[in-house]
Amino acid sequence: MAIPTALDHQRFDTRWTALRRAYALLAPHYWQGWLMDSSSLTQRLVRLSQGDFEVRVIRQQWGRPTRSEAQALGMRSRQVALIREVQLLGQGQPWVYARSLIPAKTLTGAQRRLRHLGNRSLGSLLFSTPGMRRGPLQICRIPMDDSPLWARRSVFYLQEKPLLVCEVFLTPLQQVN
Repeated sequence: MAIPTALDHQRFDTRWTALRRAYALLAPHYWQGWLMDSSSLTQRLVRLSQGDFEVRVIRQQWGRPTRSEAQALGMRSRQVALIREVQLLGQGQPWVYARSLIPAKTLTGAQRRLRHLGNRSLGSLLFSTPGMRRGPLQICRIPMDDSPLWARRSVFYLQEKPLLVCEVFLTPLQQVN
């Protein structure tokens, strides 16, 4: 299976399901723990890679969220968000594709720093911010040519300002024990 450097944004305009154990059990056994874990994915990947972890920015630009993304963020259809797409690499392999959407109204005050993350992990910033709150996890199966990819997403709140983080688990992660 080819490892996507980026996923067509329309693949994210799919049916997301609130995380329920019964639905998560439809995922292959290996992915169930990844989908249901609400702790910091960055910290888990750093541990698994024994510190050989990297964030590779694919693109960061202003754009319109998909209908599903806008709905999750409570945005009107014409509003724009800062869309950041990255690969999370462990031991030089792309393990996770992440797509984050930060509405313009979120990028005020202390959250202005989110515009300038560069190769730093968004997760490390989120989970170290006092008062950060995470909304419920949602999961989905993203159809691909070869075999489907499993993903999860949730809305995070920094000082009650929302941003959406979607994480797609890639095949090379299965090769790691």
